[in-house]
Amino acid sequence: MENDVRQIESTDRAAAPAPWALKQRSLIDRMNDLATRFVERYVGPDGDLVWRREWPGIDGSDDGYEGFAGFPLFYALGGGKRVHGLGREMWETVTRQFTRYGQVHNEFDAHYDWMHHGESSLLLYYLGLCDPNDAEFRRRATRFAGMYMGENPEARNWDARLKMIRSPLNGSRGPRFETTAEDWSTHRWVYDMYLAPFEDVPGYPTVEAPLTKLAWTDDKVFAQILPLINRRMTRGDVPLNLAATSLATHAFLYTGEEKYREWVLEYLDAWRRRAQENGGLLPDNVGLSGKIGEYNDGKWWGGYYGYRWSHGWRTIVEASLIAASNAVLLTGDLSHLDLPRSQLDRIWEQGKTIDGEFQIPYRYGDAGWFDYRKPNSGLYFYLYHVSRSEEDWRRLERASDRERWPEEGTRLGGKCAVWANPAPWLAYLEGRNPSHPERILDDTEREIRRRLDLSDADNPDPETWDCHHWQQRNPVVTGGLAQLTWGSDMLYHGGLVFAQVRHFDPANRRPGLPEGVAALVERVDSDSIALCLANTDSRESRDVVTQAGAFGEHRFVSASAIDGDGKEGTRVEIGDKRLLVRLAPGSQIRLRIELERYAHRPSYAVPW
Repeated sequence: MENDVRQIESTDRAAAPAPWALKQRSLIDRMNDLATRFVERYVGPDGDLVWRREWPGIDGSDDGYEGFAGFPLFYALGGGKRVHGLGREMWETVTRQFTRYGQVHNEFDAHYDWMHHGESSLLLYYLGLCDPNDAEFRRRATRFAGMYMGENPEARNWDARLKMIRSPLNGSRGPRFETTAEDWSTHRWVYDMYLAPFEDVPGYPTVEAPLTKLAWTDDKVFAQILPLINRRMTRGDVPLNLAATSLATHAFLYTGEEKYREWVLEYLDAWRRRAQENGGLLPDNVGLSGKIGEYNDGKWWGGYYGYRWSHGWRTIVEASLIAASNAVLLTGDLSHLDLPRSQLDRIWEQGKTIDGEFQIPYRYGDAGWFDYRKPNSGLYFYLYHVSRSEEDWRRLERASDRERWPEEGTRLGGKCAVWANPAPWLAYLEGRNPSHPERILDDTEREIRRRLDLSDADNPDPETWDCHHWQQRNPVVTGGLAQLTWGSDMLYHGGLVFAQVRHFDPANRRPGLPEGVAALVERVDSDSIALCLANTDSRESRDVVTQAGAFGEHRFVSASAIDGDGKEGTRVEIGDKRLLVRLAPGSQIRLRIELERYAHRPSYAVPW
C-alpha cells in the first residue's frame, strides 16, 4: 500500500501534546471500557437484552438497534476492536429478540415507516464502515435493498411501473395496508402529545382550532381515529419513503452494482415529477393508482408523516434531502439537491413577520398554512455541508442567526448521540469559536456521566422499562468525535455520514485512528480543508492513512504543511483519495489539503 499512496512525514516534536488531542484520546480510552461494561449490564446470560418478556405493537425494534448504533461508528473512528464485535453482536441480539416479539421478520422490521426504519438502519450503515468484507452483512445489505426493488416475492413493497413504494408502513412482509389497535398500543400515549392527524374527527373541530390534539389514550377517541388512518393513510406512497434510498446506497457501497444507483435515481426522480404535478410542492400522499390525494378527497396534504401530522414539513424535506444527498454521493451531481432546495424555498416564501420576528409555517391543513415558528436551521446546515455551495450558504445565513452560532450548545444528548449540533462547529471552522474542540470534548464527558447516572438510577424491574431505555443510557457518545476527527454531519432518520475525511490504521489494517493519534478538522472550504494530526505517544512513531470522504468519494489534489505562523510549506501533489502521514513520536502536523469533491465512485473499500 505504501508504494501506491503519497506520503507526508512529520518529524517536528511538539513541546507538549495539544490539550484537545489528549482529551480526544482520553475519551476514546474511556469509551472502550464503558462499551464493554454497558453490554455486560444490559445483556443477560441467555444473550438477550434484559427487558420485558413481551412487547406488542409495531414500534420498538428501531429503538433496540439505535441503542447500539454508536458502537460500530466508534470503532470506525478509532475505538477498540472489541467494540466493533459488540456492535455486530448487538445487531444479532436485537434482531433475535424482536423477532420473538413479532416485529422483525427475516432479519428486518416486518412493517413500519421509514422514520423508524431509518433510525434502526444506522447500526447497519455503520457496520458497513467497519468491514466491507463481512460476507454476512454484505448479503444482508443486498437482501434488504432487494425488498424495495421487487426482488423479494414476500416483500412486495415496490411498484416498478409507477416507481412507488406502496405503503408508508412497509418492510420484510411487504406493505401494511391496514393497522390494528394492537399495532398502536405501546405508543398511543406519545400521540396524545402530537397534533390531531385529521380535522374532521366527530366532535373535534380542528379547522377552527388547527393545533387541537386528540387523546389517543381515550378508547372512544381512538376508535374514531383508527378507521380514518386505514382509509386515508396506509395505502400508497409518501415522501418519508425516500429515506429507503439509503438502504439501496448502502448496498451499492458494498457491491458497486449499478442497479442500486439506478433505483435511487429513478425513485428520487419519481418524487420530483410528483412535485411538478403538484405545482412545485411535494405532495404528502399518493394513492396506489399514482393519483395525488387519492384517499384524501384529492388533498395533497393529510398523509402519513405529512404536512399536518406529526412533525409537519420538516419530515418531508428531511427525507428528500436524504435521498438527494445519496444521489449526489452516487453521481457527483449537485443538481440532485434542487428538489430539497425548492421545498425549503417554497416554505420560506410562505413566511411572515410575527411580533417583529420572521417565522415560517410548519404545517398545512384545510385552512391553509399554520403553526408559524422560527426556521429550524438543521436542514439548512446539512444542505450546505453536502454541497459547500454559495447558494446554500445564503439559504443557511437567512435561516439561522450566524452571530449566535458560537453560543449554541453542542446538544449531544438524546437518541444514541451519534450527532452533534453543527452551529458552534461551523463557527469554529470560520475561526470565530476557537474553544469549540475542547468544549465539545468536555461536553462529551459530561454527557457520558449523565448517561451513567441514568443507569445507576435504573428501576430494578425491566418490565417497567420502555423501548428507549438503552439509547438513553449508552455511554458511547460519538457525535463530537465524528465532528472533530472526520468533519462530518448526518441526518438522523436514516441519513448516511457525510464527512470531509476518514482515517485508517495501516499498521493494524483496520479503520479508525491508530492508538495515540488524534485528529482535528480545522477549516473547510469548497475546495480545501485544514487538518491537524497529532501523535500523543512520545516514544513510538505512528502512520495514519487519511481518506477523502467517508466513502472515498472525494479526491485529494495536493497537500502542504502549515507552520506555527500559518505559512504553507512545499506543495505535494497527491491526485488520489488517500494520503499516508508518518508521525514521529510526540509530533504534530497541520496540513492544508486541496480537494475535488465527489470525484470518485464511493465505496466501503479499505486501503488494503
